Amino acid sequence: MHISGNTLFIPGATSGIGLALALRFHEKGNTVIVGGRREELLAQIAAEHPGIDTQRIDTLDPASIRDASAAVLERHPDLNVLVPMAGIMRAENWRDPAGFLESAEDVIATNVLGPIRLIAEFIEHLQRQPDATVLTVTSGLAFTPLRVTPSYNASKAAIHMLTESLRLQLRGTSVRLQELAPPAVQTDLMPGHRESSHAMPLDEFIDEVMALLEADPEAREILVERVKFLRYSEVRGEFDQVVAALDAADPHGGAA
Repeated sequence: MHISGNTLFIPGATSGIGLALALRFHEKGNTVIVGGRREELLAQIAAEHPGIDTQRIDTLDPASIRDASAAVLERHPDLNVLVPMAGIMRAENWRDPAGFLESAEDVIATNVLGPIRLIAEFIEHLQRQPDATVLTVTSGLAFTPLRVTPSYNASKAAIHMLTESLRLQLRGTSVRLQELAPPAVQTDLMPGHRESSHAMPLDEFIDEVMALLEADPEAREILVERVKFLRYSEVRGEFDQVVAALDAADPHGGAA
């Protein structure tokens, strides 16, 4: 995707990577609609960043997704980029169903069904645009797992393969599929991430992402340098070593 001249809807963008991306795309001259569940955060974003539109949406609720999508398209019929950002990450103990089942169901519903439902609501509209993009958001953990977050790892691997598959199905249409795979970034995705010395500073991550998009708008995967340690561990023949390094560095390692 080009980094300017778009109309983007970014659900799940009231904080962290989603909000940082929204602000940068807005600065680059794009029309940006931020989606989220909490009305007070949406109101704060709209007040602090004039020109950014907001839309309440609960990506766990199919009816909310349908209603929000219709409202966004009514206000922005030229929308051409969807960035389904919504995601949660939780430590789980799979030795005991009481330690993981409810969490796993929430993670899969949010991280997999949420993006699928969002794409379903927008895909016909996007195919009518002369140039459109679905920018999915996965993780380095889609390729090299963190022991303590099984459902999160699996959810991001699912979105990676969904992206690859949709790229094949939508070949010949105006819709491009691109995948952003972050490393650990200093956000509140999990307790301790914002302060972690092992996580990439958020501004540094966004700077590199925008530079990569500007340098290669056709890139299938947007990979900052720090995520390649995870993305290509198996290709390098270092999968087991990288898994061990992740586990040793994880502050949540005792949780599972």
